[in-house]
Amino acid sequence: MAGMINVEVVYALPQRQELIGVHLLEGATVREALEASGLLQKYPEIQPDRANKLGIFAKLVKLDTELRDRDRVEVYRPLIADPKAVRKKRADEGKVMKKGGGPAEAAE
Repeated sequence: MAGMINVEVVYALPQRQELIGVHLLEGATVREALEASGLLQKYPEIQPDRANKLGIFAKLVKLDTELRDRDRVEVYRPLIADPKAVRKKRADEGKVMKKGGGPAEAAE
């Protein structure tokens, strides 16, 4: 008889975080954990096959990745802006960035 594992499935929204604990058979996959959590039904914008990346403790994984006991499956939201493009735009506009975030003139 196969044993059971406990897994958490997490989806972070701008205002709050959904954290669902699920009990699965050993050998279960990330896809099975997502389906068991009910998050796919509650949040139709989650599209693990296309828009959303998935991870286990901040390491990117695929839907067929086998889970271990106490893993935390994380559903990542798509970025609203490319960080590289934002930095490039700031540089093109001539904005000075300073450690600490204050005005550059105050540093002297």
